[in-house]
Amino acid sequence: MRRRQFFGLVGAASVWPLAARAQQGERMRRIGIIGGAAADNADAQAQQAAFLQGLQQLGWIDGRNVRIESRWTGGNPAKARQYAAELVGLGPDIIFASGSSTLGPLLEASRTVRIVFTRVGDPVGAGFVNSLSRPGGNATGFMLFEYSLCGKWLALLKEIMPSVTRAAVLRDSAIAGGVGQFAVIQSVAPSVGVDVSLINLGDAAEIERAVAAFAQSANGGLILTASGQAVVHRELIITLAARYKLPAVYYESNYVTAGGLISYGPNVFDQIRPAVGYVDRILRGEKPADLPVQAPTRFELVANLKTAKALGLVIPQAVLARADEVIE
Repeated sequence: MRRRQFFGLVGAASVWPLAARAQQGERMRRIGIIGGAAADNADAQAQQAAFLQGLQQLGWIDGRNVRIESRWTGGNPAKARQYAAELVGLGPDIIFASGSSTLGPLLEASRTVRIVFTRVGDPVGAGFVNSLSRPGGNATGFMLFEYSLCGKWLALLKEIMPSVTRAAVLRDSAIAGGVGQFAVIQSVAPSVGVDVSLINLGDAAEIERAVAAFAQSANGGLILTASGQAVVHRELIITLAARYKLPAVYYESNYVTAGGLISYGPNVFDQIRPAVGYVDRILRGEKPADLPVQAPTRFELVANLKTAKALGLVIPQAVLARADEVIE
């Protein structure tokens, strides 16, 4: 995460209303946090820091009137199930979950413990909620994006490299979001003159073999769709794109700051403040079933000129003019 984003969020949090601070003597609440990244992932830790800062500004202070229990799965499905069961077993007042890979196991473990989620691609298609406007169960929160966004990744790939005729779409086939994202990309492929194929995100060796095989033919590019596995294999995918000189479009800007070429998608930190608001409202008596699932309304384009130069690629000025950030 860029420093100005984090400190901007903290600065914004400092002006939130403080009237809701808990009164002395209020019973201790317990909040569980479960994330799909590794415990030492800098972006995940920055998001948690922003979340805790937001709680504090609304009067929920760890050790004073709330206890925070955190778990990190590192993209491991078995750990996700284990930690979800552990958190539910602690009898929390609410759990904050990041990503489909953690929300699914939580809902398998309990349909009564209240949950607020972020970074979930398709909560209705995955069966996590009944509808966006009326979730109807014990979970609500914030979608990563709507599927219509995915077609723009392929259009962006064609725009930055007009000669591209093939695109490999890296996705996690085990989640509804992986299937849905590819379906949208595939639907727009004929209109931009690009043939698309799939690379399923398995283990590192499988990914490396698949990308190497794809790179044997010319005029190819990559699109990385959103999933917990995409986070786990971030460095590998960026490295492979550089090694095989493949222009790649990512769904989130932290891939670009880590050396990827270009991204278009929501800023996940935009979801932290409203997610904290949902947690606060639920702790004060509202029900997840009555709070609508929300989709982002702002998207950012980020490009890395150093990476473009290494690929022998000149990003069109029309793209750079639209960029929210250009890394040189």
